[in-house]
Amino acid sequence: MLKISWSPKYAHSLPEGHRFPMEKYTLLPEQLLYEGTVSPQNFFEPSPIDPKWILNTHSESYFDKLQHLELSKSEIRATGFPLSKELVEREILIAGGSVQAALFALEYGIGMNIAGGTHHAFSDRGEGFCLLNDIAITANFLIENQLATRVLVVDLDVHQGNGTAELFRGRQDVFTFSMHGEKNYPHRKETSHLDIGLPDGTSDLSYLQILEKELSKILDSFYPDFVIYQSGVDVLATDQLGRLGMSIEGVRARDRMILNFAKQIKSPIMCCMGGGYSKHLRDIIDAHAQLYRLAQDLYF
Repeated sequence: MLKISWSPKYAHSLPEGHRFPMEKYTLLPEQLLYEGTVSPQNFFEPSPIDPKWILNTHSESYFDKLQHLELSKSEIRATGFPLSKELVEREILIAGGSVQAALFALEYGIGMNIAGGTHHAFSDRGEGFCLLNDIAITANFLIENQLATRVLVVDLDVHQGNGTAELFRGRQDVFTFSMHGEKNYPHRKETSHLDIGLPDGTSDLSYLQILEKELSKILDSFYPDFVIYQSGVDVLATDQLGRLGMSIEGVRARDRMILNFAKQIKSPIMCCMGGGYSKHLRDIIDAHAQLYRLAQDLYF
């Protein structure tokens, strides 16, 4: 059965006019249920991650500052969110959801988190709507518990996974692959194991050809036994922060390619959602929903 982490706490309240579309965390599960892609049994309520697994990824001083709401004004501004106890609890819950979805992936081949993909969180700071890096926490959890030995992070958000790159710099057991807009945020890129920077306006055909080629090349040097997929939909041409030229059909083909890749190499895959900032919420929801439809079609 497809198991999906979701909690009402994912849709954290933000000031009116804030550009982050928190509503998608309510609307996406509603859409999946309405169209019959999933049933209520597919969802599970995540538990907050044990702090020891956060401290296996993030510095103790940073996590302590988060818990005591002691970030500086500039540190808070970098995250893009007003700091609150509820926000920190949400981030801890999302990380728990990704780890638990990964455990379901070990059982069923795939597991999913309605939120997550917080790839701009570094070991000692947050950035870009990310406070804790659920991708890195999940990879470290799997390796430390001997549930995986080689984890591949496929990050296809339009923004480089700079925090994930920093967290796994020099590691041989985690391979970070980020394919993103070259001229987009963050302006100071980190170095992943493999970075592919795309020019503004990249179309479906070019994007998919490059992605297929790079996935094949990765296997020449790194053969994973677990895949974490950051499936941001801010690659859409309609995205206000994206600058690429992809259609919703192109995003579906991208997602299909990643799920088929994981199936072909017989690797469990955990999917987390990442960004999406199209003007119309329906474009964001439709693009995200495709991945869940594909998961049901390809795995169950």
